[in-house]
Amino acid sequence: MTDPLKAQNWIQQHVTPHLPQTKISFILVGNEVLGGNDTKLMSYLLTAMQSVYAALVNLGLSKTVTVVTAHSLNIMGSSYPPSAGTFREDLAQYIQPLLNFHSQINAPFLINAYPYFAYKGSPNEVPIEYVLFQPNSGMNDSGTNLHYDNMLDAQIDAVYAAMKVMGHTDIEVRISETGWPSKGDENEAGATPENAGIYNGNLLKKIAEKKGTPARPDIPIDTYIFALFNEDLKPGPASERNYGLFYPDGTPVYNIGVDSYLPTLIFSSAAHDVNALSIFNFLIFLTVYLLWE
Repeated sequence: MTDPLKAQNWIQQHVTPHLPQTKISFILVGNEVLGGNDTKLMSYLLTAMQSVYAALVNLGLSKTVTVVTAHSLNIMGSSYPPSAGTFREDLAQYIQPLLNFHSQINAPFLINAYPYFAYKGSPNEVPIEYVLFQPNSGMNDSGTNLHYDNMLDAQIDAVYAAMKVMGHTDIEVRISETGWPSKGDENEAGATPENAGIYNGNLLKKIAEKKGTPARPDIPIDTYIFALFNEDLKPGPASERNYGLFYPDGTPVYNIGVDSYLPTLIFSSAAHDVNALSIFNFLIFLTVYLLWE
């Protein structure tokens, strides 16, 4: 994708034929590249995004489809309190020009934020209510005196603070992934259907309220829940295979009232018909995992 011609050919083959009947909001160039260990991929990231953006401009699609990339919170050097948020110093050389590009094309900064990871790592220290959006005493940011009653808001505002350190207050933060596993290994605390239902159910209520964070109360957070389906063949701990709202056959893992938010789609098989959510209505961004050439 660092080759402008290849980027344009890819868009013409995989994006243009589906417009406008399919709503494609984003082309996601790489996932958690800066949170990994491959510095070669890191050095290619901005160039690849610029190539995709140039192709969108040439094809007259830049006002419809936005080019972005998604980051894990591993890019953070500090996140507590939220007002003291900073990016890792070793990633500054990549993040600073990336933020400048986001500002130039008016693109949001996408993060994969999982309060579950914090709880799993310290279940005796992190209150479960704080990560599940349940009533709790919360925490006060000593730098701003703002009160936080859930961890997701704190994670988002830490990213806003980190961008401010780099001179940007003009870029919105959006959640490209968040969720909670319904099952895990013995050492994966909190991975239950009950907690998953509470987290995602309360998250949907929060999204519906269209409220922002304590630091950005007037900017509702666009959030994409991970994931629509369980991934039975995914490697790693059991939790990695159990973030879905639905089993692969379309039956729900647990009920959080999603039907009231989204339309349904009928999938037919030789054996039976099952109701499932349309993936195109639930996830309206297109993920591109780059082949770095």
